[in-house]
Amino acid sequence: GKIDMQIVTSGPDSEWEQIKNGYIKLISSAKKSILIQTPYFIPDASLLDALRIASLSGLDVKIMIPNKPDHLFVYWATTFNAGQLLRAGAKIYIYDNGFIHAKMIVVDEEVSSVGTANIDVRSFKLNFEVNAFIYDEGMAETLTRIFYKDVEVCRQLTIEDFEKRSKWIRFKESIARLVSPIL
Repeated sequence: GKIDMQIVTSGPDSEWEQIKNGYIKLISSAKKSILIQTPYFIPDASLLDALRIASLSGLDVKIMIPNKPDHLFVYWATTFNAGQLLRAGAKIYIYDNGFIHAKMIVVDEEVSSVGTANIDVRSFKLNFEVNAFIYDEGMAETLTRIFYKDVEVCRQLTIEDFEKRSKWIRFKESIARLVSPIL
């Protein structure tokens, strides 16, 4: 076709975490906005820092995560990490229309990535994953429309809602956070 893209793989046979590094490059090059859909949001420190810096720099960072967990520890770690970005000004959307399994990032409505990689250590180091990094504004605009269509069946997680979590939920999130490198 006529769309510029790279097919990028990661896995236990890779010396570098290519997909994660691609995400960090996209995030650090953003000028206006970052949209992310992921079923599991358990970034390592470098990816979390990149998103935190983007948000604190005034970029419009929006992340969509599922409402329904398929693994409780993963879900608790996901909500904890989402809360870390809420404090930095990111917007978090909870998908209420079942379990969202999309794995997509769009930067500045210009560049995007879609593939099999979740935002977690397992996808970046342990599992064999493949993503397309797409350098096409038309495709980025299409994915942006899909994101905002999905927002219609979401509720926004506010910092106030996040702070109201029970001590029991906070305890479970803390345990999940401790084991998140192996989730």
